[in-house]
Amino acid sequence: MTDCLTFAIPKGRILDEALPVMARAGVVPEDAFHDKANRSLTFATTRADMRLIRVRAFDVATFVAHGAAQLGIVGSDVIEEFDYAELYAPVDLDIGHCHLAVAEPKGASATNGASHLRVATKYPNLTRRHFEAQGIQAECVKLNGAMEIAPELGLAGRIVDLVSSGQTLKDNGLVETGHIMDITARLIVNRAALKTDPRVAALVEAFRADCEERSVA
Repeated sequence: MTDCLTFAIPKGRILDEALPVMARAGVVPEDAFHDKANRSLTFATTRADMRLIRVRAFDVATFVAHGAAQLGIVGSDVIEEFDYAELYAPVDLDIGHCHLAVAEPKGASATNGASHLRVATKYPNLTRRHFEAQGIQAECVKLNGAMEIAPELGLAGRIVDLVSSGQTLKDNGLVETGHIMDITARLIVNRAALKTDPRVAALVEAFRADCEERSVA
């Protein structure tokens, strides 16, 4: 058993919704965590045996899968994209709702029957699987952001990205043309840590109890 548990949380859209859920499960960051000017990646918590790390969503999965963190919170999109055998996602937190979609410029020329497409995305594995199911080979151009301008600049004819309200697509002259998956945030744990450290199992139960309570409220 490690002396200190490490809990990985993502920067960005999920974090604001995750903090109240974490607090109810007993994971409360130190005050410095809420200081917008603080660029630290590691923070203490109100538990002496736990620290938080705040990293990119894709890195949350990597830290937990490799045992550098024992638990974390991340979107189901990230879990499916990496498909790490060492990751277990025991609790759907019912926050961070959005979906992964295919989009292209409004009024784009029809490509029905095309066997090859170039797609800009940060989800190459999910994208390839989606199009392979339709008999289409997707050449994925990996981008970490600014996906919406890829068609305008001729980098790719389509994009695959997260969609919430759809306003960003609209602002960039894009329309949604395909739905890949619905997404929510999940509690993830390292499988080995769950088996060997009872504190991990206890936290899983605390998060699960909170979700069950919210579902009947």
